[in-house]
Amino acid sequence: MDCPYCSHPDSKVIDSRDVDDGVRRRRECVVCGQRFTTYERFQPAGLFVVKKDQRREEFNKEKLLSGLRRACEKRPLPAGAVDKIAGDIEAEIYNMGKAEIPSTLLGDMVMEKLKALDNIAYVRFASVYREFTDITQLKKVVDNLVNGQDEGIHKGQLSLLPEDKISPKTRYQRR
Repeated sequence: MDCPYCSHPDSKVIDSRDVDDGVRRRRECVVCGQRFTTYERFQPAGLFVVKKDQRREEFNKEKLLSGLRRACEKRPLPAGAVDKIAGDIEAEIYNMGKAEIPSTLLGDMVMEKLKALDNIAYVRFASVYREFTDITQLKKVVDNLVNGQDEGIHKGQLSLLPEDKISPKTRYQRR
């Protein structure tokens, strides 16, 4: 590792620690004695996305993040939610063990994650990804989204009581 101060090619490792996505190393130059930090992370083999017109483009996490951020812009989402979705999708893709994936699969994965996170972000992304040409296509997606949810209950929310234990009499009874 070249020293950033004197450009000498040799340095010794003083300390190594595991971090979230790699290894952090504290180094010391053997010539000038200056200390510096390096971060090492795993770089997987190239993965290509096959576009609709059959062009192949190298997978780019930044491009994925850009599309997610655009869809989630000005939405009240938890900090780091967009980065987590991008990381989850990237991990799923690499875990498939394929050298190429169709762009439609990538888009469907994004839509699935956004649908679980935020309905507005989902509709925004869908309008671009599905290339809506008129308002009726957009209305159909919104209608499916609205009809797919119970009244006021989100799909991740648990019921207070099991449905089989709730009778009409006890459901509205007050004490």
